[in-house]
Amino acid sequence: MLTTISLGQGITLRCIRQSRFKQGCLSLQLLRPMAREEAALNALLPAVLLRGTEKSPDLRAITLRLDDLYGASVGAVARRLGDYQTTGLICSFIEDAYALEGDRILAPMADFLRELLLEPVMEGQGFSRDFVEGEKTNLISAIDTIRNDKQLYASHQFARLMCREDSLGIPRLGERADVEAITPECLYAHYQKVLRECPMELFYVGSQAPETVAELLRPLICSLSRQVQPLPSQTPFHACEPQSQVEPMDVTQSRLCMGYTTPITFRDDRFAAMQLCSTILGGSMSNKLFTVIREQMSLCYDIGSSYNGGKGILSVKAGIDASQEETVRREVERQLDACRRGDFTEQELSAARQTLISQLRQVPDSPGSLENYYTSSLIGGLNLEPETYMEKLLAVSPQDIARAAQTLQLHTVYFLKGEGQ
Repeated sequence: MLTTISLGQGITLRCIRQSRFKQGCLSLQLLRPMAREEAALNALLPAVLLRGTEKSPDLRAITLRLDDLYGASVGAVARRLGDYQTTGLICSFIEDAYALEGDRILAPMADFLRELLLEPVMEGQGFSRDFVEGEKTNLISAIDTIRNDKQLYASHQFARLMCREDSLGIPRLGERADVEAITPECLYAHYQKVLRECPMELFYVGSQAPETVAELLRPLICSLSRQVQPLPSQTPFHACEPQSQVEPMDVTQSRLCMGYTTPITFRDDRFAAMQLCSTILGGSMSNKLFTVIREQMSLCYDIGSSYNGGKGILSVKAGIDASQEETVRREVERQLDACRRGDFTEQELSAARQTLISQLRQVPDSPGSLENYYTSSLIGGLNLEPETYMEKLLAVSPQDIARAAQTLQLHTVYFLKGEGQ
């Protein structure tokens, strides 16, 4: 059961008390509206904070601190959640009950999290230049990896094209040029602004009582002086004019991306029906796109669909030969038309339900998956317990799915055309 506690100053603590894990999880995330000019700053900031503190001024010292906490771990978080971007830290640590000789782990872990956030290594009016430059190199490498992976690159370009007037079109890690332009001083100024203005989400999974966790986090809260700015509401997809684009590239395999819009989002009672529609179309082991286009017609290397419930976008993506583009596009439309007519078998519907329910049943399997599900769901706009959502999926009829499919309209087609064939 999720417990929510307001700690004041725009800080919210969410706890799931669960004693069956040997490890606990504690995350801290600051929420910003997704913005082109800030994406790179928000992605870089937590990595720099992890490089050192006043008491533990380098990675070796950080590692020793974590070793003393029975091999605890701390990682950077830079998520996209709807129209928001998060920047923060997430910790994993052994539960107090499993420590030797009555050692306490959660309390020093919470204090170390406070230290990482509030006591960074400084040089003059900015962060350590070595830390910033080192993490800029890592972030640029991650951005460059997208270009080198054609499947990722095609998805990236497709999002830019379809969502060029929406926050979904902003790269989560920012642009390479924006990363290169970051200085220790401007990153520190952004850090101060984030600490002062951003709503903060704390999430704990473990055996401790929520009130105990809240008390352990009081020193963090008392250290802050904040003037929190309210976040704008999450919005559905901000549609621009539909269009298509062909981008030639010297690669062997082409990538086809088709984007459909629907008014159905997380906040709509038809959401479960739309998610089942996407899963029947291209998300289960026996989905229509793979069974027909890949297995029966041998027109693609891979194919599938996904549904973004925050924005109301269904995407179909496939690896194909360039010569098969028109044929694959027509067949995708034909399979979607079948969904619109309700032309799918009970076996296809059952497989889709089982796929989604299996995913929901895996949520309680680890502290990390619980943290990820609830953080993404609550901030992203789907405020449902996994069990409640399973019930909604079981209540959807074939007619509900057909009606949901009828709301889908083709909006964008992006084709990365391989010319190395």
